[in-house]
Amino acid sequence: MLRSQEFRKNAPELDPLRLGTGWKLEDLEKPQVFVESTFGDSHPGSGHLDKLVNAAVEGIAEAGGHGARYFTTDMCDGESQGNDGINFSLVSREMIANMIEIQANATPFDAGVYIASCDKGMPGNLMGLARVNIPSVVVTGGTMAAGPELLTLEQLGMYSARYERGEIDEAKLNWAKQNACPGCGACSFIGTASTMQIMAEALGLTLPGSALLPATSPDLLDYAREAGRLSVKLATMEHMLPSDIVTMKSFENAIMVHAAISGSTNSLLHLPAIAHEYGIEIDGDTFDRLHRGAHYLLDLRPAGRWPAEFFYYAGGVPAIMEEIKRVLHLDVMTVTGRTLGENLEELKRNGFYEKCQRWLEEANEKYKISLTKEDIIRPFDRPLGTGGSIAILKGNLAPEGAVIKHTACPKEMFSAVLNARPFDCEEDCIDAVLHHKVKPGDAVFIRYEGPKGSGMPEMFYTSEAISSDKELGKTIALITDGRFSGASTGPVIGHCSPEAQAGGPIALVEEGDLIHLDVEQRILEIVGVRGERKTPEEMDAILKERRKNWQPKPPKYRSGSLRLFSELAVSPMKGAYLSFDE
Repeated sequence: MLRSQEFRKNAPELDPLRLGTGWKLEDLEKPQVFVESTFGDSHPGSGHLDKLVNAAVEGIAEAGGHGARYFTTDMCDGESQGNDGINFSLVSREMIANMIEIQANATPFDAGVYIASCDKGMPGNLMGLARVNIPSVVVTGGTMAAGPELLTLEQLGMYSARYERGEIDEAKLNWAKQNACPGCGACSFIGTASTMQIMAEALGLTLPGSALLPATSPDLLDYAREAGRLSVKLATMEHMLPSDIVTMKSFENAIMVHAAISGSTNSLLHLPAIAHEYGIEIDGDTFDRLHRGAHYLLDLRPAGRWPAEFFYYAGGVPAIMEEIKRVLHLDVMTVTGRTLGENLEELKRNGFYEKCQRWLEEANEKYKISLTKEDIIRPFDRPLGTGGSIAILKGNLAPEGAVIKHTACPKEMFSAVLNARPFDCEEDCIDAVLHHKVKPGDAVFIRYEGPKGSGMPEMFYTSEAISSDKELGKTIALITDGRFSGASTGPVIGHCSPEAQAGGPIALVEEGDLIHLDVEQRILEIVGVRGERKTPEEMDAILKERRKNWQPKPPKYRSGSLRLFSELAVSPMKGAYLSFDE
């Protein structure tokens, strides 16, 4: 018997309440499907999702089920940049997962369809989906088109920094603002939103070939409708719960795809948090191990040249997987009821790649360019790089690790000894950068911005100010216990753990300390004081003495969700999820 029908027996109020909501009498005995989305007028990534919701509900009805719509909208990091709103960003992931858990478990459902686009909405849905653990399909909300001159939103930070330095006038800045987001969908670069859509497919939870479609494509509505139909089918199948499908092998596949696309460093927060919901533990070391020797293939922004809409034109996730097939677990189960390997073979047979090629030809004509598939997704034997895209750095400055996206870092900063310039908030640091108070050879620190300190906001504006400066972008490093936007480029190191508020060594850094950075050797350490080198033993003694005088800052938040997050969030390198055990 379906789960929903068992509940009906025990709750006499259930039927009349659903009839009062607009259900028909015959709907009550159908498979009941929970349709969750982040739809809302919050930002372009969620403003169009109602259309996908309605398409999914139509598909559910066509398959003989009944879909019930639930909404937990997400916030936009871009809209909250530069104010305290950004502090709520990461905690919103937890709250989305909490609301999904509450909504789906409070009433009976037999299957689920989860619809999201962006950087907290998608991981929040993937975490909630795991907690609910009913047969489920994910629908991704796609990507927005590029603006004129292939303008995309991640370039706004560069335009803003150039304006602040007097390099461009206000008219040019306003032109960029008015044209960077021409429509709905996730921002058109491989930031966190795009990365997490790709991760959803890489985990086997979406229909094959559906991630990161152009948001305005009628094909996306077809995928949503098919997801609805599939959910009804899954409701009656055995061994098709998310916990049956998603395994350690699934996460290893996702991380290998992450390496191939040069995915956002925020995935090191989200994938471990999602894995934790399945009782699977992965961390920064897992990423580092799998990224070593991995082929980086995707020439898209922010690390590459082209907007994210070209990802699908080149064949999307399936094309990436075909290129790295030799390092994937092709035997993992997916939501289709077939293995990953079987899905890839089916796509070859059904004309998927031919359709993508037609889209590429149309895009070439629209933008007056002449790209081939290989210009966007490199063949495995002609990669952009062979060392993955991220590295986990460790040492006496970051005993638990810190992350750098080395594919977006100038080679000049792969190995350096730098002069420490610590700041206890981003506002002071960016002021120093923009007004030339920071000099070549400095390592600027922004600390007390981790989960326990400030909720772990993005340090986007500071990273953009540095990377857009022709001199500083190749001569200094930015180190923080906060995080970066998926759009960030340059010599930026985030997630430094333990964080400052928890007493991590980053809290003990003083002006003039010597900081040794080596990407290849995975080193991030303090090696001197006031410009003078010290032995490791001397440095240990100095840090021990500094710790005696260190006191944590008073809690920044005394109520609400941010207090909850600051008290319960685990280390950034573990995923910054809420835990009652640490």
